[in-house]
Amino acid sequence: MTDDIKHPEETVTTLAVIDAPWSREITLQKVEHDSGLGILRMRIKEGRARFTIIDLDQPTVDKMMGVMGAWSGR
Repeated sequence: MTDDIKHPEETVTTLAVIDAPWSREITLQKVEHDSGLGILRMRIKEGRARFTIIDLDQPTVDKMMGVMGAWSGR
């Protein structure tokens, strides 16, 4: 019996690192899985050790861009 498990491979490219208010850092990354799936990964670092990681698909990013654009007055 073997316990070898093949995990999907992914290629990660950092697109931007943004210094945000209240000692937060937001990193946006393009993630391409070997299956062809492409997502945008948003990593929010709070303080020294707390991270929130959100993987977003294209339709979700499009909706977020619309809301953020409207909020910022563009």
